[in-house]
Amino acid sequence: MTLAKVARYAGVSTATVSRVLNDVGFVKESTRKRVLNAVRVLHYYPNLHARSLAGGKNHTIGVIVSNLSNPFFVDVFQAMESTARANGYDLLVEHTGYRVNQLRTGVRSMLGKRVAGLAVIVSEMEESIIREIHASKLPTVFYDVGVPGANATNIRVRYEIGTHRAVHYLYSLGHRRMAFVGHHSALNPLQVRRKAFQAAVSRYEGDVTWKIALGPDSPQGGAQAARELLLTGFQPTAIVCVNDYMAIGVLSELRASGLPVPGAVSVTGFDNISLSEFTNPALTTLNIPRECIGQMAVKALLREGDSSLIPSEVLLEPELVLRDSAGPAPAS
Repeated sequence: MTLAKVARYAGVSTATVSRVLNDVGFVKESTRKRVLNAVRVLHYYPNLHARSLAGGKNHTIGVIVSNLSNPFFVDVFQAMESTARANGYDLLVEHTGYRVNQLRTGVRSMLGKRVAGLAVIVSEMEESIIREIHASKLPTVFYDVGVPGANATNIRVRYEIGTHRAVHYLYSLGHRRMAFVGHHSALNPLQVRRKAFQAAVSRYEGDVTWKIALGPDSPQGGAQAARELLLTGFQPTAIVCVNDYMAIGVLSELRASGLPVPGAVSVTGFDNISLSEFTNPALTTLNIPRECIGQMAVKALLREGDSSLIPSEVLLEPELVLRDSAGPAPAS
């Protein structure tokens, strides 16, 4: 289906069809309705990529995420999508699976498509990719892994503060044997959470024993890490998880092992995804405002109004959300 066929069906010129579809210039309301009816009847979809190549403004925002199966990334994407569409933009998303090479491919693909802006919501990054993005001068928002610049905003979460809050809370409940369940320990934002856990328990040196277990970023990975942890013979009374997604698997494995939560082992997550409220028991976690992140990302990319008011870096502090999965340490 072509623009010319729509124009013939509506009895107007192709220029008129273009004005209606791009919402520019004056078109009589009766003519506009005739054109939109032709678009609907003929199932016409404009070629946005061709439009951008012709010099028009691209109304597509690129989004690259690490793991679309993790609800955290889905929540951020949904917030971005609703904000973008409210401003007349669509989203184009790519998934890296935490692979740096796939991230590089995704960035170059987005640049080739001439997107209006790019949101990089990942945990993996290399300096060469950041330099390539900055050199393109494309409006960009990084989540945790970027460097602020003239056209780039970095949204960063103070994971160390959130992790310290979780460990301190568990210590106040009497827990002295703690474990950390994480994944992809080589990636910087995830190293920050692991190192924050180590720093937090080190505050109670001589009073707290601890261990770290790793698995893939999934409920299955959380279950695997918990299983391997228990097989070492270490018996934690509290497990701090790198995110809620893995904590779901930890809860499942503890239940299968006959260890009640929080009676025998307390569990905390990170992110406060919507599912965390409905686990059994409901998950004590640290809230990252995913909707706020998605909205901020789109507003920074569109850079409407006074661009000097757009911060180059946004710092977010996670707040502890108390639910049922954490309680006093068992007496024994």
